[in-house]
Amino acid sequence: MSAQQTVRLWPVAIPLLVLEAALVVIWSSGFIGARFSIDHAPAMLVVFWRSLLFVLLLAPWALPRLRHASPATLLRHAGIGLLAMGGYLAGVVQGIALGAPAGLAALLADLLPIGVALLSLLVLRQQLGWRTWLGLLIGLTGVVLVTSDALAWGDAPLWVYGLPLLGMLSLAVATLWQKRTTATASLDLLGNLWLQCCICCVPFALLAMMDGSLMPVASGGFALSVLWTSISTIGGYGLYWLCLKRSTPTRVASVLYLSPALTLVWAWAMFGEPLSWLMGLGTAVSGLGLWLVIRNERKHNDDGPALANPSSAPVKAACRG
Repeated sequence: MSAQQTVRLWPVAIPLLVLEAALVVIWSSGFIGARFSIDHAPAMLVVFWRSLLFVLLLAPWALPRLRHASPATLLRHAGIGLLAMGGYLAGVVQGIALGAPAGLAALLADLLPIGVALLSLLVLRQQLGWRTWLGLLIGLTGVVLVTSDALAWGDAPLWVYGLPLLGMLSLAVATLWQKRTTATASLDLLGNLWLQCCICCVPFALLAMMDGSLMPVASGGFALSVLWTSISTIGGYGLYWLCLKRSTPTRVASVLYLSPALTLVWAWAMFGEPLSWLMGLGTAVSGLGLWLVIRNERKHNDDGPALANPSSAPVKAACRG
């Protein structure tokens, strides 16, 4: 087996549940990185330098992977990146920066599974079973319980609260767009992430300049913020796309219902923020909702019966070379 085939096969060899668990850990760490960074620099400045660092360091490995891609493929993935990274991060971060309480902004962003399910129904005409909808609602109830102590209605203008909601919808659209991209029109993971980070440098730079200069802050805290968010964001999106290849959009988005609880554990360990019994109850409720979604999605895969065993097709394709 060639090295290229080995690279294609390693994500398939890892159990999906392991990838999903890693996704929750890495995704939740991104919120902690954002919390840490605001003490050292404007949030969008950190996001810009995180993207630029990734683009510069990995260009020698990523560019050869894009050399033979068609212009249509490059444009498609650039558009997905603008929605998934640019739209989502800009909506959530700018909403908080303009005065939306962080807890409420996070809750609006955590509506992602509902957003994906609604878009699948209204735009793609994909029917979801009632057990899936029940699981989604139970999972959302758990998220509300977990974040209830952090919820507050701030003094920001009403339109500001729409920014995290628009960010969530932006990622939901990107999720469905990525899932419907055919194998022949797709890029490998590194090329995809590199292109998405590259295109998002532009809007991130514009938003960062609204807060001042693009010059990096000469401090260890800023450097650590950039490093932390680089690992969490790139790792989070990388695992998100890997899970999406193996599963349905609804299931992948629903897995993120568990990220608020883990984020609070991170905050307790790093910043001494308190934990409560309500957080534990909410986590259990979210877990129940996620179990219902997974159980039903196994029976009614969004992509039809042919994908009931999603790992077998990639293995066979990779082995054929």
